[in-house]
Amino acid sequence: MIFSLQLQAKTLQSRLIQGGFHIGKVQPHEDIIYKGQSVRVDETGRFIIGFGRDASLKQSYIVRSGLGQQRQVDLKLEKRDYKVQRIKGVARKYVTPPERVLKRIRNDNRQVKEARKYDTEYGFFFKGFLRPAEGPVSGVYGSQRYFNGKPRRPHFGLDIAGPVGAGILAPAAGVVRLAESDMYYSGGTLIIDHGAGISSSFLHLSKLNVKAGQKVKRGEVVAEMGATGRVTGPHLDWRINWFDVRMDPALMLIE
Repeated sequence: MIFSLQLQAKTLQSRLIQGGFHIGKVQPHEDIIYKGQSVRVDETGRFIIGFGRDASLKQSYIVRSGLGQQRQVDLKLEKRDYKVQRIKGVARKYVTPPERVLKRIRNDNRQVKEARKYDTEYGFFFKGFLRPAEGPVSGVYGSQRYFNGKPRRPHFGLDIAGPVGAGILAPAAGVVRLAESDMYYSGGTLIIDHGAGISSSFLHLSKLNVKAGQKVKRGEVVAEMGATGRVTGPHLDWRINWFDVRMDPALMLIE
């Protein structure tokens, strides 16, 4: 299975695979309907649809013209096999959180959910993403995780290991929607809106260099790597969402 994109393209191409996405193009006056919901189409007719870890291999969407005509477009996704990752040495409070922190966790989740709701007209992601940090990959998307021998939810990010204080780059331009220095599981947390429901999340940060509402440029240093929240060592956990759909960040890298 080949995950790399051709660097000379300098633009994002569809990755029809679980955890991937479809980039389509229609006439600017046409509408896209996916699972009963309208999908944003930009002024040139481009749009994106994201697929989750366990998405059905058969996908389809409706293209509707201004004259009331419509057609269905069918897609076939490639199935993926995921790794199992066993992590030891996780603090007990992060494996089975005590009752007193459950309200805090629910509030963290609410803030993250709100930050991923934006459906802005930006299309910064169409150029593809830069790698946000240097270092070895220590965790991959989709892997089934066991903390101290206990099964937990799959991992939905790309983990990049490195020293505390290493610079974290904005992989694409956008607007900061969440900047919190101390969330329970994710520690220092940053979410950047890249447009049309595509957002980047950066977890376990030691320092945030930007604030909510701030515009950032591609390649700008927005934070520093850390070891905050549920970790066993310093690293960046980088995640990509299409609204609430968790996608594989590695599939959006072109540089």
